[in-house]
Amino acid sequence: MRTAPAPVRIGYCLSLTGPLAGNSRSAQLAHDIWREDVNSRGGLLGRPVELVCHDDRGDASLVPSIYKRLMDEDKVDLVIGGYGTNTILPAMPLIMERHRFFVGLMGLGVNNPLAYPNYFAMIPTGPDPNAALTEGFFALAAEQTPRPETVALVSADAEFSRNPILGAKANAESYGFRIVHEASYPLTTEDFTPIIDAVAKSNCDLLFLCSYLNDSVGLVRAIHAHPYRPKMVGAGMIGPQNTAVRTTLGPLLNGFVNYEYWVPVPKMMFPGVQEFLSTYRARAGDADADLLGHYMAPLAYAQMQVVAQAVEATGGFEDGSLSAHARGATFETVMGAVRFGAKGEWQETRVLQVQFRGITGNEVDQFRDGSRQIVVSPPGFTSGALRFPYAEALSAG
Repeated sequence: MRTAPAPVRIGYCLSLTGPLAGNSRSAQLAHDIWREDVNSRGGLLGRPVELVCHDDRGDASLVPSIYKRLMDEDKVDLVIGGYGTNTILPAMPLIMERHRFFVGLMGLGVNNPLAYPNYFAMIPTGPDPNAALTEGFFALAAEQTPRPETVALVSADAEFSRNPILGAKANAESYGFRIVHEASYPLTTEDFTPIIDAVAKSNCDLLFLCSYLNDSVGLVRAIHAHPYRPKMVGAGMIGPQNTAVRTTLGPLLNGFVNYEYWVPVPKMMFPGVQEFLSTYRARAGDADADLLGHYMAPLAYAQMQVVAQAVEATGGFEDGSLSAHARGATFETVMGAVRFGAKGEWQETRVLQVQFRGITGNEVDQFRDGSRQIVVSPPGFTSGALRFPYAEALSAG
């Protein structure tokens, strides 16, 4: 009797509870769909795939012990990075010590200070990730008439915001904007009115925000309720990409400009992405995941496609061989063709800036086709022109 082949075990952690649970559940569903897809085709190298995922509860201090458990007790064949800088960065010392092949999901600039050769970033921020996340925001502002002159920087006091703020400062200097106010707030903040009061006193033209899901909601509400109107607002907010945040805020989002990685516009309909998202949406409700999945799901599925293609190309699971292949290969994914460059970042930057417009009520379906998130940057992917200033875009809806 033929013995069934041993499964390929891929291990990682996600913040399935805590402040990032919504995005993490979206990633987990995308990973599960990938696992089912690859197993339906015979698995990896003829072996079925199992995913071993532990909940880090959004607590970075738990991450090192989770990866040690994955490698030493769970005996996984491969490890991958979880979601975001807060999860990926604390895993890196052990990953580097063990010389593991490591594809992270949406960590921003994680490898900048480390230069670990076996790390690869599934995030389209390119070779200068800190600046690329928000450069489109500043570039758009510099094109407006009358040209804005000043900027305020407001961010959550958390690890994830440090690199975007560095990038924002570099972009402000590059495009000739003067920083007139800078503030951070604890993630436990509930009343954002004093923060926006201080911004208003600065009379800044541009308001740069770097926030998480819950505080993004609080900031948008506080800005909308305040009489002060900057000329542009948004840029680095985690939250408006999430369907639950969009439906919670509804028309309060109109006029905001913010980064995105994938939007359902014709120029981003890469091979396989529509089919994948159709499967994802059919299961998102039962999985308590983001109902549309536009932000997290394509990148999470593409993360696993990179791993699978590297395994198939090298014929095994040896970390050094996988890493050497990934440094020179082009991967075909639902996020389009991906090629890695210096420090494991994408060779080419493809960060979008979108402006929310025409949102009415709080229904999900209005966000399904991209008509409420107009891509205003970069030029190769635009679906409309920026409405400027914010007050005008807000009143026009």
